[in-house]
Amino acid sequence: MDAHLHPIQGVELCQGADLGAVRDLRDLRNALSAETARVRERGGDGWVRAWNLDYAAFDGATLSSHLIDEAVDGMPALLFFFDFHTAIASTEALRRSGITGARAFEDSSEIIVDASGAPTGELREDSAYQPILEVAPKPSRAETLESARATFAKMRRSGLTGGTIMDGNSETLDLLEALDTTGLGLPVRIVSAMDVKPTYTSEQRAAIRNQRDRAGARWRGGVIKLYADGVIDTGAGWLYEADTDGDGLAGFWPDQTDFVAAVQEFTAAGFQIATHAIGDRAVGETITAYEGVGARSRAGIPHRIEHLETLDPRDVARLAAAGITARCNCRTCSGGLLTGAMSGRVGLARSAPLADGMLPACWLLALHLRSAPTGRSPIWTPGLASPGRCCAELQARAMRSCMSRNSDSARRRRCTATPEGQRSRRATMIWESSVLARADLAVWAEDPLTVPGDDLAELPVIATYLDGLHTSHAA
Repeated sequence: MDAHLHPIQGVELCQGADLGAVRDLRDLRNALSAETARVRERGGDGWVRAWNLDYAAFDGATLSSHLIDEAVDGMPALLFFFDFHTAIASTEALRRSGITGARAFEDSSEIIVDASGAPTGELREDSAYQPILEVAPKPSRAETLESARATFAKMRRSGLTGGTIMDGNSETLDLLEALDTTGLGLPVRIVSAMDVKPTYTSEQRAAIRNQRDRAGARWRGGVIKLYADGVIDTGAGWLYEADTDGDGLAGFWPDQTDFVAAVQEFTAAGFQIATHAIGDRAVGETITAYEGVGARSRAGIPHRIEHLETLDPRDVARLAAAGITARCNCRTCSGGLLTGAMSGRVGLARSAPLADGMLPACWLLALHLRSAPTGRSPIWTPGLASPGRCCAELQARAMRSCMSRNSDSARRRRCTATPEGQRSRRATMIWESSVLARADLAVWAEDPLTVPGDDLAELPVIATYLDGLHTSHAA
């Protein structure tokens, strides 16, 4: 299965405290106070950093610096939500970065301001929080390489032998090259997309086109990442109908024809395209753009849509007919209903399964489309958040469907694995039996085709093989 990763970007963004366990404002302030004490003890001109915050922790309260300033004791602080589409900066962080009011961006990024025009501290999308990152301390190249290698090794131990990075640039490819040519090489096989944003000049786009064929022993480029919208939680997801706050009626690109032109440009240049699309209209507009180029790269690889957290039923048939790869992001579900800030935005009527006008994305997996399911967080962290039962069962169903189809074709076979696995429990290995197929595979402690969905994420990995090289993960 393939789903996207942000392991190198995560080195810069996943700094400080992990707020995954925070459930309300009291938890948040306690966590920030503890992190502030840790930073002060370390000395120097420290910043309070934190990440993996859930919108639901605010319970509808307006996102604001004033909610965190006291907890961080007046220090510069930057907090990221779990999707990294939204951040909250403390008053001191805003001051140091020179953010004093609204700014115009060439995408849907927004510095939120109050009635007087002063910044509230809420920063929506990448362009809005970049001024903070420019003045905040950054990991060195050596630290980035060390942390990225450790993250890739954790992925390998979890049973992953490959994945796709969806936030790349030239520096990302340089880092992958360095990792691949030092030590034991990359622990996993990586395809790295390169971001293309509305702000990029013709020279920047030409430089990206020229790097299409960059590759190493265990990595390659050749993929473009575009954005059709932001996230529904903050009103930046692009919807066919406005959300309950009247937002959601604009896409990421100020002029949608420029997005279509980018799809055409990079398809013609031989790239596979992957587009972030969360709102139902963002998905529909992306399908339309893909249909115009045959929905495939010149090499015949299907273009991808990432997330699809909402979907208009009328677009389901279009997705299937075009053969687009749908990388579905399951939100936490309860009784089939989406929960948290997103459901508040789309309204319960539209978040119910098979509601008129909108499908929750997790139900896409029940449709027989080409899908690549994954967990909640875009930054891969083992055990970061246990998915809801709905999400776990649907992901398990998708995994079984993919494996069963391949097993039935006689190109894959299930077999009893190595003695090390037999000493523990019956181990199961899915392996490609075609001649010249890559020997990249994982050995599980039990058959993943039969394990309950809730248990699949915790299923022990006995061993992995990459290029036929064995790595044991047995305890």
